[in-house]
Amino acid sequence: MAEIGRALALAGSMTWEVLWALIIGFALSAVVQSVVRKSTIVRLLGDDRPRTLAVATGLGAASSSCSYAAVALARSLFRKGANFIAAMAFEISSTNLVVELGIIMALLLGWQFTAAEFIGGPLMIVGVALLFRLFVRRRLLDDARVQAQRGLAGSMEGHAAMDMSVRRAGSFWRRLLSGDGFTSVSHVFVMEWAAILRDLVIGLLIAGAVGAWVPEEFWRAFFFTDHPVLSALWGPIVGPIVSILSFVCSIGNVPLAAVLWNGGISFGGVLAFIFADLIILPILNIYRKYYGTRMALVIFGVFYLAMVVAGYLVELVFGVTGLIPAERSAKVLEASVSWNYTTWLNIVFLALAAVLVVRFVRTGGVAMLRMMGGSPEHHHS
Repeated sequence: MAEIGRALALAGSMTWEVLWALIIGFALSAVVQSVVRKSTIVRLLGDDRPRTLAVATGLGAASSSCSYAAVALARSLFRKGANFIAAMAFEISSTNLVVELGIIMALLLGWQFTAAEFIGGPLMIVGVALLFRLFVRRRLLDDARVQAQRGLAGSMEGHAAMDMSVRRAGSFWRRLLSGDGFTSVSHVFVMEWAAILRDLVIGLLIAGAVGAWVPEEFWRAFFFTDHPVLSALWGPIVGPIVSILSFVCSIGNVPLAAVLWNGGISFGGVLAFIFADLIILPILNIYRKYYGTRMALVIFGVFYLAMVVAGYLVELVFGVTGLIPAERSAKVLEASVSWNYTTWLNIVFLALAAVLVVRFVRTGGVAMLRMMGGSPEHHHS
């Protein structure tokens, strides 16, 4: 029982560390999704020129953060006429370049990892774009579009495909500060939490268990800590594999990344591990349903290669500039809650979350969640 207690305490303390960051991230995401029109997005993503991919990356970074929701959102953009590569760039950045992920990485791992994430993410997108152009034929894309149009619903599908943006005319601020704007933001905010909650809880529990139960010696041997060169080569290759087997959504990945970093995985390996939330087994199955088996295999191969290369490049750049942290002291074992800035921030942002949840409930949100199958008991992402 003591062992289980230790794992739970660890998971609880990690949750406390990242809570305010999650709330602020989802609130910003909800604002963008409510006040920026989807038709605008599609108009901006019609081809795969570098400028378009840069726009897709920026829009993704400003949107959702759960890998499941990002995958469904990318498909709805593709179905509405966005270019496939642009939709993939959007998907990658909306999972890996979002504010809340950056804040949580800075809190648990250190600012260097956040910087690496925001350099490595665009590098991965460039790699994916080049590989798709080289290897994906027109016919495969046409088949994928036909499959995507069939509209196979997943559970958060309804959430991702619904255009909750405010119809009101006027400026961004006018739409945001209107009653409709407030309602829409509250709805998107709660839906996003419904979509990610299970993955986040599982991620924190897995990280707590791994942190409490797997001895450091195991990780040190597994990541070849005593052989720096071999470790740097091995990390980005094996990072995504650990991620694929741990099944965790983007933000749920960070606590586990902290455990792996303390255990000796290379700097580039941590990044490749975090990027790999887009090729975990349940999501590969979703690609198969969305785009067909062949395209799902191509996405897997292209993403994996791009992740490994981005991991190597970041390792190289940060190694040469001396920015890789010398200490492996990610926040994992702080099972205490004390009066510090984290506690104050949590109180403030929990109050904000409460206001949004009350608005959601008062404006018929609960019935909508049930209808979408997004209530916790129906939710199988």
